[in-house]
Amino acid sequence: MKGGDKEFFKRIKTAIVSNPFSSERLLVDQELAGLSGVRKSSDDVLEKLLYRVGNKLTEVKRKRDSGQLVLDGEDLQLFKYGILFDLFHSFRPEFDTLIANQIKQGDDSCRVEFAHDILQQLRAADFSKTDSLRILALFYQMRRAFFFISSIIGESSCVQKLRKSLWNNIFTKNLELYESYLWNRMEDFSTMLLGQTGTGKGLAASAIGRSGFIPFNEKKQSFEESFAKTFIAINLSQYPEQLIESELFGHKKGAFTGAVESHRGIFTRCSPFGAIFIDEIGEVSIPVQIKLLQVLQERVFTPVGSHSAEKFQGRVIAATNQPLASLRTNGRFREDFYYRLCSDVIEVPSLQQRVKENAKEINLLLSFIVERIVGRKSPELVRQIGRSITEYQPENYSWPGNIRELEQCVRQILLNGVYKWQTTESSEQGELAAEIEQGTLSASQLLGAYCRTLRNRLGTYEAVSRVTKLDRRTVKKYIVQSAQQVDK
Repeated sequence: MKGGDKEFFKRIKTAIVSNPFSSERLLVDQELAGLSGVRKSSDDVLEKLLYRVGNKLTEVKRKRDSGQLVLDGEDLQLFKYGILFDLFHSFRPEFDTLIANQIKQGDDSCRVEFAHDILQQLRAADFSKTDSLRILALFYQMRRAFFFISSIIGESSCVQKLRKSLWNNIFTKNLELYESYLWNRMEDFSTMLLGQTGTGKGLAASAIGRSGFIPFNEKKQSFEESFAKTFIAINLSQYPEQLIESELFGHKKGAFTGAVESHRGIFTRCSPFGAIFIDEIGEVSIPVQIKLLQVLQERVFTPVGSHSAEKFQGRVIAATNQPLASLRTNGRFREDFYYRLCSDVIEVPSLQQRVKENAKEINLLLSFIVERIVGRKSPELVRQIGRSITEYQPENYSWPGNIRELEQCVRQILLNGVYKWQTTESSEQGELAAEIEQGTLSASQLLGAYCRTLRNRLGTYEAVSRVTKLDRRTVKKYIVQSAQQVDK
């Protein structure tokens, strides 16, 4: 190929292997589309780029078929990158329809009606059968990852960084590296998600867990498994200490009092192509941490009451809203367990940080939340709720409940026209300290205020129960009584 064509296809390769949520990818697309420095939407840029790629491919094919050009070595590889770029984007609508249909269908893998066309075009471009099947599965994985990561709404720089980090977590920083070495080895890369309660750590985990590589079964004309069943989540704060091992590893019938039948834990139920999400990992006791460490290191586990080891093949994603540094310093989180979990550590930003970086963030989230609640877009409702928040929101409000609180704020305004703004934890702690200093609290009031503060920080009654060594119902009673006293 001549210098200009060769450089064009080199840049196409750069576009392919670049993170689609990175500024580098946007700049490459604009450059290749001939729109550098021009304000155009990403769809307009891509449309122009695909037009130019199509013309370049047609021109090179014409020269090759007429004998004017011989493609071999690096030239042939670059030409194939151009074919892959064009083919992937040509079938984007079909992949998007497949994703939507699979979400509706659930656990049963959908038939892929267009797979034959893609495989046929790949074989015509001299890709081997094995490579063609893997490329088809990679196309599907990339489109799924883009779909689920894009569902994280926001334009603040910290959200853009989050989306970029999630893509890297799935495909590494360089897609060529992933496709050459790691597409079937990602189970060795565990992930730790950090962030306050209500920031959306579950959504981030879901994007990773539903975007794993799933092989294509040519005989069945479907992928080996539905991505709808490749992600399993568990919140450890929902379970009493004695049941956590059973929920994680399962148990055999008769393993303990009340085990009237065998139970399959999440490690057993997890697909070889999937991932499990363990939320509130900071609540796990040291003995359970040791057993989880064994799973991560040796990829085997033993159900409670069993002597037979079972194999685990999926990825592990963990999350906590607690500061890991203090957990490790206090000996509540084993160092070896942390270092086995932290192949990648991703911070999910708070709503306060997002709004601080971009004042429009609230309205973007309001549009998404309102559409989800009422079932359709409603700019009028978004404006009404936005005005209510702007007018009555306390100055420098920190949104302690993050996006989860914003969702409840929307619901309360829709129901009652107003939202009862929460007292921030810092001010609650200040008031509690002042009342303790004054000596005006009874033992019941002191315990209630303490439990309420812990509930705001940890998110669940179960978590407070473990810290205070009180029964969950007792914790709830004190918190309810304390809240009633505050309301008065």
